[in-house]
Amino acid sequence: MSKFRGAFVAIVTPFIDGRLDEQGLKDLIEFQIANGTHGIVPCGTTGESATMSHAEHRRVVELTVKTVAGRVPVLAGTGSNSTAESIELTRAAKDAGADGALMITPYYNKPSQEGLYQHFKAVAEAVDIPIILYNVPSRTAVNMLPETVARCARIANIVGVKEATADLNQISQVIRLCPKEFAVMSGDDFTSMPTVMIGGTGVISVTANVAPRDMAAMMDAALAGDIARAQELHYKLLPLMQAMFIDTNPVPAKTALAMMGKITSGLPRLPLYKMNEANEDKLKKVISAYGLV
Repeated sequence: MSKFRGAFVAIVTPFIDGRLDEQGLKDLIEFQIANGTHGIVPCGTTGESATMSHAEHRRVVELTVKTVAGRVPVLAGTGSNSTAESIELTRAAKDAGADGALMITPYYNKPSQEGLYQHFKAVAEAVDIPIILYNVPSRTAVNMLPETVARCARIANIVGVKEATADLNQISQVIRLCPKEFAVMSGDDFTSMPTVMIGGTGVISVTANVAPRDMAAMMDAALAGDIARAQELHYKLLPLMQAMFIDTNPVPAKTALAMMGKITSGLPRLPLYKMNEANEDKLKKVISAYGLV
């Protein structure tokens, strides 16, 4: 059975005055594990990997692995739009002791389907670590087609995909074309329960930053076939899932965590910017109604 099952949190990276808040990150990891999160994903989109230096990237992964101390899997974000850089970051994640690497499709340069395959093949051959592909066309301007995912799935250490297309038709095709043991994880909170219902293995979640217990419970119920409980949690979580995207991710998640007293500062790094007052008020209403503040 794949270790990439259940609710993995795409954890935010706390900063104070633009510098990595190491104690803040350790505290967030402890909060997650205490609340039943099934896995931790540092240095993803939600972790603001795009504005981290390589040294910071390595430090966040090392600190996460050390703090987690084997209690749950650590899936480190290591993707880039340069294959050479992706290999370097993936190698660093392996050296730090991560359980796997989450690799986004190269953004901005818009590779062909063959280019995508060759990119992932090159990294998989260079670094012997379990790799989860990450398809998020809204961020990258390229959609990795199910046939390309299935080709990649034939490479021994490419073991799964995070599908953030919000398209259950595409996700169904991926599941249909890939081996049974291939982990298909939702990359959109609101499709996480339906993704499991059609054969997926879980979610890499933004909402789990603020509601780890309920996200984990929803995935547990869905994976156990308890549809009534999974649906109940899906609809309980839905307003929170929507609120996490009223501004660019991870701005709402970080703002909410600051409101909850879980991090000292909710400020992202430029070019992301703090929420405007109207959105902040909306977010506060939702997390108050949920009982988080």
